[in-house]
Amino acid sequence: MELQQMRYVVAVAELENFTRAAKKCLVVQSALSHQIARLEKELGARLFDRTSRQVRLTAAGEAFLPAARQALDAAERARAEVTAAAGEISGRLGIGAIPTLSAVDIPATLREFHLRHPKVRIDLREGASKDLVQEVQDGTLDVAFLGVLPSYRPKGVRDRELGRGELAAVVAPGHPLADESQVDLERLARETFVDYPAGTAARAQSDEAFEASGLTREVAFEVSGTDFIVRLVRSGLVVALLPAAFAAELTGLTVLPVRNAPARTERLVWSRFRPTPAAAAFLAGLDIGDDELCPKTS
Repeated sequence: MELQQMRYVVAVAELENFTRAAKKCLVVQSALSHQIARLEKELGARLFDRTSRQVRLTAAGEAFLPAARQALDAAERARAEVTAAAGEISGRLGIGAIPTLSAVDIPATLREFHLRHPKVRIDLREGASKDLVQEVQDGTLDVAFLGVLPSYRPKGVRDRELGRGELAAVVAPGHPLADESQVDLERLARETFVDYPAGTAARAQSDEAFEASGLTREVAFEVSGTDFIVRLVRSGLVVALLPAAFAAELTGLTVLPVRNAPARTERLVWSRFRPTPAAAAFLAGLDIGDDELCPKTS
């Protein structure tokens, strides 16, 4: 069993296509297919069900895939540790972030990190806070930037608070509230809302504020993307509550301070295990010291 064979299996599983997987792996399809067939023979089980229209993992393939990914990650980390010992940081850095992050300028931070460590491959993905925490726990991401309730403490990871703020009401310029200097939750409760899906950390910030005030509101539109929320607000159909610092940068909308506004906290989370050299270097750039990187042992 070879690492290259595992790379081929992972590529086919992700793309569900032998031709695209071969292109991604920079190898001819016949060579990729041959290596996977060799691996299947060695394992004594087929990893993929192949038809003329689709390629899917078998039960054996589903069982093999996580271990293959772990082996590839371990091999990449081993190479990164060796280059770090020689004074050069390399490897992969997986970063997750909510779309409304304001405590850290992600583009500027990544640019500075890339200039210092050009051999690190940066993978950035946007997502919901709860999902990002899970990916850090799973090792899919090295670090993640969250937006959560002030009382929220993520489990299974290390974390630091980056900043606190409030939500603001966002309405279209022609909305009846657009001429107000500020608004309260009672007035907003009479409006129709667009918000993130129920159960998400971003939605909980608003829900808990209305519930604490004994108010109910109508959330007629539930969407995952912040851009879509902004587009719906611009249409004049709905209003929204968005982080004030983020909302202030939006154009073509009216942003209103809210009395008794929902509060939010932005947090940075990272693995509770020893970080990779690339992750350690990134966290150091955010002033995370060695004593914070991983739990102390006695």
